[in-house]
Amino acid sequence: MAITVHCDIVSAEENLFSGLVERVVARGVVGELGIEPGHAALLTPLVPGTVRIIRQGGEEEVVYVSGGYLEVQPNSVTVLADTAVRAGDIDEAAAIEAKKHAEQAIANQGADFDYTRALTQLAEAAAQLRTIQQIREKLGKR
Repeated sequence: MAITVHCDIVSAEENLFSGLVERVVARGVVGELGIEPGHAALLTPLVPGTVRIIRQGGEEEVVYVSGGYLEVQPNSVTVLADTAVRAGDIDEAAAIEAKKHAEQAIANQGADFDYTRALTQLAEAAAQLRTIQQIREKLGKR
């Protein structure tokens, strides 16, 4: 049996995952992080994207997070997400629409245009679509 560490993924709405994992892969502000049992203590902001969980036994689960923090302690890994959704629950049509809307807002800047907000919305929608694509590739669907 592989060595494991306890992992929790929580958002403001719910506790999305809690259990033993062999590995957690997430995207921090400085790049992709692979966390395994025995990893050094760490606290880092997360960017919108996927968090991959390799459960005890090798089964993989993918979760989309819109941002938040990853905390690593000697016996636990915690993802505190602004928003977290299981990859299979992402609404692809809504993500495509949000991406189009953000791109249009950036192209047609008005007087009360919030550039940072539009970029954030664009990054989140693009990350959701990448998450869906990763799941399709994993399952061999194109």
